[in-house]
Amino acid sequence: MSRFVRPSKYRHVYGTAARREFSYDNVKVSGNAWDTNLIKVNPKFFSLNWNSSGGGAFAVIPLSMTGKISDALPLYRGHSAAVLDTDFSPFNDHLIASGAEDSKVFIYTIPEELGEEDIEPVVRLTTHGRKVGQVLFNPVAENVLLSASADLTMKLWDVEKGAEKQEITGHLEVIQSVAWNYNGTLVATTCRDKKLRVFDVRSNKIVMQGDSHSGVKGSRVLWMGNSDRLATTGFSKMSDRQVNIWDATNLEKPLRSNNLDTSSGVIMPFYDGDSNMLYLAGKGDGNIRYYEYENDELYTLSEFGSNVPQRGLGFMPKRGLNVNECEIARAYKVSNGFVEPISFTVPRKSDSFQADLFPDCIGDEAALTADAWFGGETSNPKLISLEKGFTATTKKEFVASVAAQAAETIVTAPKSDKDYQEAYHKLRQENEDLKNQIAQKDVKIRLLEVQLEQLSAA
Repeated sequence: MSRFVRPSKYRHVYGTAARREFSYDNVKVSGNAWDTNLIKVNPKFFSLNWNSSGGGAFAVIPLSMTGKISDALPLYRGHSAAVLDTDFSPFNDHLIASGAEDSKVFIYTIPEELGEEDIEPVVRLTTHGRKVGQVLFNPVAENVLLSASADLTMKLWDVEKGAEKQEITGHLEVIQSVAWNYNGTLVATTCRDKKLRVFDVRSNKIVMQGDSHSGVKGSRVLWMGNSDRLATTGFSKMSDRQVNIWDATNLEKPLRSNNLDTSSGVIMPFYDGDSNMLYLAGKGDGNIRYYEYENDELYTLSEFGSNVPQRGLGFMPKRGLNVNECEIARAYKVSNGFVEPISFTVPRKSDSFQADLFPDCIGDEAALTADAWFGGETSNPKLISLEKGFTATTKKEFVASVAAQAAETIVTAPKSDKDYQEAYHKLRQENEDLKNQIAQKDVKIRLLEVQLEQLSAA
């Protein structure tokens, strides 16, 4: 990593935390130990894993609702165990997915106005065998969702139809992070077995695989914009925190490997493909480092400093930024009971639109339908200009198909003693089915381990 800052239009980028009255206080942040960013952001809302009793829940809070959050805030319920991850649809700001410890994936629509009642899911996706740790919408195709579970599988869903379209296998231990590439055809993953993998998820094939960070703690991966480069964060054998740059077509060894420090918190990476800037935020740290990427090198720019440790972090999509003030990124930092926006700005004297800072960015219109994408079509994301600013579209109606609605009616709450008995026997049968699935997976894992031992011995 370079020790000096070369000439760059981003060399003077600085971060500014919002004043307390423009932050979000009195939030009940989940205390679950699962490695997650806790928060996701879009131009209208942010979602936050919530600490609630009586099953799992998360909150969706309008960005305009600054100050102290009411204790009576309606929550998004339905899960019977802690929510582990959420993700907004990139093409519908009022659609969100969640994954939880109860092995289920739920889809919710967000109302225009906050009411007093908790919100229930409109689609329930229930074929995973163990907890669902990651959910991530496809960046190109509408209503296509990826979920990753501790049952060692990933699944592709058409959420509008409520249908599982593909199961992806190949992991030998728990999946730690997932990331789509720019055109939504490949998925990179990190795993507890210390492997970095690239999948063609539509055909359930491992395109590339290699050894990642050698440390035992959590590892993360992301794609570096519209390129074949990957960035991973993790730990060395000596517990040094690292950031590595990889060629996705050859994972034998990283192109660059940089040791950062010896702190213990997992590093959350975020990449802005428009500015080629990489942001690194460690859990338990107060600072956010940022670098400029060029020609397989990371050049240190600066860092945002704070004495308040962060538990999670989420970044606003580019279309939601204030281009008039040369805001090139905005992070939402989660600490205990508090969410704080942090704006990253390039100082410019001119009030005119800075085209060099804001090239056309990914918009909120899908390039493909789910059927076209599952049929094998490929497209880059549709881009928009921010010269006149971005105006969020009106709420798009999400209408689940008849099949998805029928599946939803199956899980409605029982209303009589007979219904309770039927629900009880159904749950017992589901429990037995899950046990059988786990037993089959265990056998499959043992067979794979034997095959690996034979290959390594050869």
